[in-house]
Amino acid sequence: MAPAPVGTFHRRPHPSLSFTSLGSPMSASYDYDLVVIGAGSGGVRAARMSASRGAKVAVIESRYLGGTCVNVGCVPKKLFVYASEYRQAFDDAQGYGYRVDNMPSFDWATLRDNKTAEIERLNTVYDGLLSRAGVEIINGHGRFVDNNTVEVNGEKRLTAKNILIATGTWPSKPNIPGAEHSITSNEVFYLDQLPDDAIVVGGGYIAVEFAGIFTGLGVSTHLVYRGEPVLRGFDEEVRHFVSAEMAKAGVDLQYNRNLASIKKLDNGRLRVTYDDGAEVETGLVLFATGRDALVDNLGLENTGVTLQKNGFIQVDEHYRTEIPHIRALGDVIGRVPLTPVAIAEGMFISADLFADQAPAPVNYEQIPTAVFCQPNVATVGLTEEAAAERFDRVEVYSTQFRAMRNTLSGNAGRTLMKMLVEAESQQVIGLHMVGDDAGEIVQGLAVAIIAGATKADFDRTIGIHPTSAEEFVTMREPSRVVGQAV
Repeated sequence: MAPAPVGTFHRRPHPSLSFTSLGSPMSASYDYDLVVIGAGSGGVRAARMSASRGAKVAVIESRYLGGTCVNVGCVPKKLFVYASEYRQAFDDAQGYGYRVDNMPSFDWATLRDNKTAEIERLNTVYDGLLSRAGVEIINGHGRFVDNNTVEVNGEKRLTAKNILIATGTWPSKPNIPGAEHSITSNEVFYLDQLPDDAIVVGGGYIAVEFAGIFTGLGVSTHLVYRGEPVLRGFDEEVRHFVSAEMAKAGVDLQYNRNLASIKKLDNGRLRVTYDDGAEVETGLVLFATGRDALVDNLGLENTGVTLQKNGFIQVDEHYRTEIPHIRALGDVIGRVPLTPVAIAEGMFISADLFADQAPAPVNYEQIPTAVFCQPNVATVGLTEEAAAERFDRVEVYSTQFRAMRNTLSGNAGRTLMKMLVEAESQQVIGLHMVGDDAGEIVQGLAVAIIAGATKADFDRTIGIHPTSAEEFVTMREPSRVVGQAV
């Protein structure tokens, strides 16, 4: 099932622009200063900022404005996360004196359709942002004819002095019999009905988030992961803590196994065969096992642009391909597939092309990120494992506790907070949290981490009481010391 079309957009005339912000006339041999292929977060930001600097810009988009994040990613997923948390909230309310004689009923169609209406509203917002900036929006599929020419829908041809590839990625499925009966994160947002039970395959952001969403919405959910535990690449203590809390919340974690085949039965259900020969029936299989660079039918063979071995576009530190005036950003280059990172890359490219001074490079070292599973995970800086490999001595401050909100409710969920301090300089080099509102808390603390805050800075800060967040400024004794010299 393909994702439903979201919004309808029409080409808009572009005001006449003859000078860039640098004061030099645009070369008459090109139609545009910049053509952007892909109107996701990074492409939109690069286009808007470039147009605001006086460049003549066009954006080509074949699906929906806002890209994956707005339409079938971060935004609708977070709305689903909010919906999934109400069931636990209703249960918790009883400990606070509310009579909940019957669990309120849930209507999937209402959530799905309200979500779609909100996404359509955001599509119009993106349309307005681009149009008001003077960016021409061209609805269609862009394909390279040569290094300076892009063809739209096999008809109209555009020439550009600079071209930016911002096409993002597309979810992949394993090559197993019956894979066509499964879905990905694209289709899950438009399901006709919610199943009674589901299998989510994968162990990354998308898998654990949808496992939590399904469970919260009352779906009997099994998370199948070929490794152990979930969230490979995150701090190990965080990974194990999250896994335990997910299991406590009702997700059936099945580690070190994978699917071998899927068969659709006459009653519409799916018979899943695992790689160990075991068979089960389920109402839905969602693969969240990776995403591939969206470069098919882009015409890269007509350019000098080359791909990495993993299929992502090869770029240098200025996001230039082998053809310097063709650049690429965001998920399609395979660096850090996060929306704010793509936006930062778009800001850099726009400034590099059209500003009066060279921009500061994007800092990939300390990128805050969150995983909206239940409970939430948020992190910035190094993991304990990476810090131990890099430094001689690292002080690890770690605490686990039951949040105050969970006391009267009887909710068994717990919170983890963790801070890593380089012993000699006392600089905080990593900060991790698993618990309610982790993303909101760590976003604020990330500013301090990026600014180079020390443990003493945290110790001097008076906590806001009573909150979970105050734990970050009240941890005094390290739980352990790790590092090369330990």
